[in-house]
Amino acid sequence: MKQVVWLIGGTSEGRNLIKGLATADIELYVSVATDYGAALIEEQANTSVMANRLDLNSMRAFIRDKKPVCVIDATHPYATIVTETVQEACKLENAEYIRLVRPSAEKGDYVLVSDFAEAVDLLNQLEGNIFLTTGSKNLPDFTGVNNFAERIALRVLPMENSLKTALTLGYAPKNIVCMQGPFSEELDIAMFKKFNARYIVTKDSGAVGGFDEKVRAAKACDAKLIVVGRKSEEEGICFAEVLTYLQTRFC
Repeated sequence: MKQVVWLIGGTSEGRNLIKGLATADIELYVSVATDYGAALIEEQANTSVMANRLDLNSMRAFIRDKKPVCVIDATHPYATIVTETVQEACKLENAEYIRLVRPSAEKGDYVLVSDFAEAVDLLNQLEGNIFLTTGSKNLPDFTGVNNFAERIALRVLPMENSLKTALTLGYAPKNIVCMQGPFSEELDIAMFKKFNARYIVTKDSGAVGGFDEKVRAAKACDAKLIVVGRKSEEEGICFAEVLTYLQTRFC
């Protein structure tokens, strides 16, 4: 009977880990939150992909049923609730837990705020157009920006529910871009210029999340980058260390 490994997260690092384990003699289960995330994962013989959001009880039941030899948490650094739930499930079921941590961005020419509320407060003290690259989840926060429908342009994933969320909240259709990243510096510059953005709002998504390109693009457009920081520094290991550990163990 093959050993079972459970990987949670539809990030680019998660997808690369899946490819890195293509030759491993394991049964690899991958959990992502949406059908869209599942569609981004290439098929391979040893992998089963599940698209559903799991709560603590569901995670514990899965661990008891499949008995994974290790659980890899490759979720986004801002998916803190998911990470806390996975950690709790592994602790309660005595399963090995591995956290893949995406390195934070280096210090640079940008304004760092502690959360989305602080970002909104700051934007309300400023004048000019805004470009959001923070995703659809936090769009409700930015309706608190003065004249948000006219001032804010935004970029979200090309998913029906993301577009519906933006439209329902009152964002202007002309200011909504639905695209899948990663985005080059040149494309970022073109978008920022198109919407005459003076402020770019983003998360600390790290180099793999296109952060460096946004820094350079904002500078090229003479726009100020506002970065919503992570809640805290996580304990874990980077992609290369996780991949080496898994390949040594299972390949």
